[in-house]
Parts: sequence; structure tokens; C-alpha cells
Amino acid sequence: MSGERILLVEDDDIIAKVTDWRLKKLGYEVCGRAVSAAEAMDLVVKSLPDLVLMDINIKGDIDGIETANMIKKGFNIPVVYVTSHSDGPTIERARETKPDGFIVKPFEDNDLRVAIELAMKK
Repeated sequence: MSGERILLVEDDDIIAKVTDWRLKKLGYEVCGRAVSAAEAMDLVVKSLPDLVLMDINIKGDIDGIETANMIKKGFNIPVVYVTSHSDGPTIERARETKPDGFIVKPFEDNDLRVAIELAMKK
């Protein structure tokens, strides 16, 4: 699969730029980048992406898990978590949102591609 429109929610500028580059190299279209829940929700409404790549720790009072839950409930858009936080409590909170995928940083291009393809087939 390629050409899907992906919203990237990542507050670390360097990681966002590298992930954006990787997504484009894999044939996906990055339809926006957000660093907070408010920006993510605004971009979801404006661009209606095919998938959201969501960091768990983002700027603002609402974290990526809560943001993903709002996106899934309000728009039924697949969400794949991309995070360096894989501790038990974080995984449990994330699991409750029924994510479409979970990638632990650092990751390889193939990890990203597989997670996106599987999420898009759900």
C-alpha cells in the first residue's frame, strides 16, 4: 500500500522530520504535523487523514493516549502509537484505546511500513 494520507503527531522536531522523511520514502503522504492534542484535532477535522501516527507524550495537558481516544471515537480513524514509553502502565492505558498498532522508538523503516499496512487493513 502507498499514498495513504498520514497525520503525524510528534512534538520532537528532529524525530518528526526524520519520521516525515521516512513516511515519504515509503510512499505515504504526510498531510500534517501536530505537536499537541488541540493541533491534532484541528488537523483531523481539516484533512481527514487515513491514519494517525501518535506519540504518547505530546505538548499540552492532553496526552497522546487521550487524543487518540478522541480521534478514534469521533472520526473512526486508525491510530498507531509511536513512542519510547513502553512501560506496563503506559501500555495498559494505550491498550484501553484499542490502538491499531504500536511502534517503540527507535524503529526501522520496515517496522513503520508493517504497522501502517496492518492498521490500514483493519
